[in-house]
Amino acid sequence: MMKGYLLCALTAFAFSFAFLLALIPLLKKLGAGQYVLSYVKEHQSKGGTPTFGGLAFIPAAVLAALLFATEKDRTFAVVLVIGVAYLLVGFLDDFLKKKRRDNLGLTAWQKIVFQAVIAVFAGVYCYHTGKTEVAIPFLWKKFDLGIGIIPLGAFVFLATVNGVNLTDGLDGLAAGVCAPFFLTLGLTVFLAGEAGALATVSFALTGALLAYLLFNGPKASVFMGDTGSLSLGGFAAALCLFSGNALLLPVVGLAFVVSVISVLLQVIYYKATGGKRIFKMAPLHHHFQESGFSESKISYAYSTGTLLLGLLTIVSIL
Repeated sequence: MMKGYLLCALTAFAFSFAFLLALIPLLKKLGAGQYVLSYVKEHQSKGGTPTFGGLAFIPAAVLAALLFATEKDRTFAVVLVIGVAYLLVGFLDDFLKKKRRDNLGLTAWQKIVFQAVIAVFAGVYCYHTGKTEVAIPFLWKKFDLGIGIIPLGAFVFLATVNGVNLTDGLDGLAAGVCAPFFLTLGLTVFLAGEAGALATVSFALTGALLAYLLFNGPKASVFMGDTGSLSLGGFAAALCLFSGNALLLPVVGLAFVVSVISVLLQVIYYKATGGKRIFKMAPLHHHFQESGFSESKISYAYSTGTLLLGLLTIVSIL
């Protein structure tokens, strides 16, 4: 079985690499460059870097998963549909940014409405299909939430999708965190002996992201855009929730949690104090950047931290 997962990851890597080789010149030809935030002075040189990179590695992962999944059940299909749905919304957001020539795409309310609909659907799906058990990381004891899985599912989706999106702020950062995250999730599901198709999707995403990192590591030649980050968040939330590992998200996905919390704290403190800030800039990775750390060091630290949390998780299962 593990051999099949490895082949799936390698196939996704090959597809992703090939798709990126074909996509990047096309994006440059179409002028699909990124419009950077004017207040992030370190990113001014990145203006014009092709975005929409998610159009390469997400389809690569989906195709590999379809080829190698041996249990193509309804849950497997729902996970893929959710991931692709988020990709389409992210693509629309990126497209609007390109069309308007700014860093504004869909409005916050438009994104929230879409995310809320998917989030509630996922929770209801879990409840009606009996996927109401949740495992406690490191103890690996399960408890049944019953109808409580609906609000938990909604929260997991909203927090994860926005967490991944906020983490996508430096070259190699989001992909460098997501790759070990999905690897850990795939191994966790495999070692639990459950939901083989979900493990297949996790390994496919891992392989596809590793290929993407070859093009996205500092200095990036392509960005994933919301096309990629929203889809990755959707996949992460769906895979964790449907496999009973929702509580694994804040552990191995600590980087996502830090991104969200740092932004919330910054906004709350700024409004409460009339303009004072806790961090030089939020999310936290921008604070580190403003403090003089290079993008490569920050991305490496985040990736290494995620990998170590993943190793601790796997060791606790063995």
